This record gives sequence, structure tokens and C-alpha cells, in this order.
Amino acid sequence: MLLRICRMYCADADDRQDLYQEIVLQLWRAYPHYEARAKFSTWLYRVALNVAISNLRQRTRRPAPERFGDTIPDIAPPPDTGPDADDLGQLYQAIERLSDVEKAFVLLYLEERTYEEMADILGITQNHVRVKMHRVQDKLRQLLTQPA
Repeated sequence: MLLRICRMYCADADDRQDLYQEIVLQLWRAYPHYEARAKFSTWLYRVALNVAISNLRQRTRRPAPERFGDTIPDIAPPPDTGPDADDLGQLYQAIERLSDVEKAFVLLYLEERTYEEMADILGITQNHVRVKMHRVQDKLRQLLTQPA
């Protein structure tokens, strides 16, 4: 689950690893304050999403550090290879174009969370979740049908 959150908010493998470590650190720090008012997985999602969104905002405020250069090839294998790999790649590209909050909705939807769980995690009403999910799904459909 944490790796999926990292994949959703970071395109670069090194950034994903850094974000994963930051999420785990924040979960470790926050655990003593966990109150069993909600399910543990709900609390875990809430902390992880908040860290991911905060991290993304920090990265967008400061310029990215210079890389060694564009001449170094990326030798890592593609994350998915198979008949649906192209469709999955297009889906991830469309998701990357969504806002931080919209990405959170997509992630929870792909995790097959109920609207009740989504509402608890995101701190909004179930009705608001339904409205936002409908809008995010429409936006994704538009992004997927537009030429790249």
C-alpha cells in the first residue's frame, strides 16, 4: 500500500524510495498518538497520504537539483511488461496530470476502498466522496481520450 502511494506521487525511483522512507518515519513517530477510533489501515492511509502530499508540495516549491546529465541512460526495466503495459502506462500518465487530492481519490479507488473508508481517510463526508469520485473519473476519461 505504501509503495502504491509512493508510485502515485513520485515518478522518479529515487524520489519514491525517499518518500517511502519519510512515510515510514512519520508513521513511526505518529504511532504513539494512534487512537483506535478508526481502523488501523484508515489511520495508516491518512498519515501516508498527508506525508506524500506535503512532500510533493515541498518538491514543487523548490527547484529540482541538477542531475548528472541526460547522457546517462535509464537501464532499469519498465515496471510492467505485458499485453496491458501500454494501457497501464497511459493510465499512470493521466493520473500524474491530476491534482494531489484527485490522486488520493484514484489511489483509494484502486485499492478498492469503500466510500465510507475513503471518507474516514480523507476527512470528508461520504456524499462528498461520491461527488469527487465522479468528477475524478470524468476527468480521467477525458485525459485518456485526449491525444498525448
